[in-house]
Amino acid sequence: MPIPPIAPYAMPTDDEVIANQVSWTLEPGRTALLIHDMQRYFLSAYDTAQEPASTLIRNIAALRNRCHELGIPVIYTMQPGNQHPSRRGILADFWGTGMSQGADTEVVAELRPDARDIQVTKWRYSAFQRTDLRELLGYYNRDHLMITGVYTHMGCMLSAAEAFMSDVRPFLASDATADFSRDEHVMALNYVARRCGSVLSTAALLDQLTDPRSVHGGISGIVA
Repeated sequence: MPIPPIAPYAMPTDDEVIANQVSWTLEPGRTALLIHDMQRYFLSAYDTAQEPASTLIRNIAALRNRCHELGIPVIYTMQPGNQHPSRRGILADFWGTGMSQGADTEVVAELRPDARDIQVTKWRYSAFQRTDLRELLGYYNRDHLMITGVYTHMGCMLSAAEAFMSDVRPFLASDATADFSRDEHVMALNYVARRCGSVLSTAALLDQLTDPRSVHGGISGIVA
């Protein structure tokens, strides 16, 4: 079944997010960027010319471009189309059969991955479930994970929680994620800030992605 249309809403402001429980600083040489489920199927629920989608796409692009400049790994999660019922499992009870193979599965044009980026096939809300994301982070010696994409209170928040439970420090981008509603978006930001990670704006994250002495070499590859 398609995702119901999502009404435009303004991105949450800093004063709506409680203070982070931790005072972590993002270290580029320990960092990877996760671009979570930015596929046409999920973005079709938004008017991409309006908030929050317009800011979402612009801010993810800014973070991705900075990571490319610094040689920081960029990892895309992408759900497959035409999932077999044995793969889809009880997700079907909530969301039906999911997307079709083809245009639905493509990342939106503004963020399309290139040869420098890693693509991970994703099966459940968390980017860590039934994937090798944790092993990829270990391979590249990364234990800081910037999380961007959709939807904030689902895959983004649960990926942050699972990163925390794997001793990976999650940094959830407050204005480079988007949700079904502003209330759910704010709820997810506050949960992560209180319980499992650090919530920062795109501007704050970019400010911390400036030290090339900490950065390892670039990467390339596709991982199914």
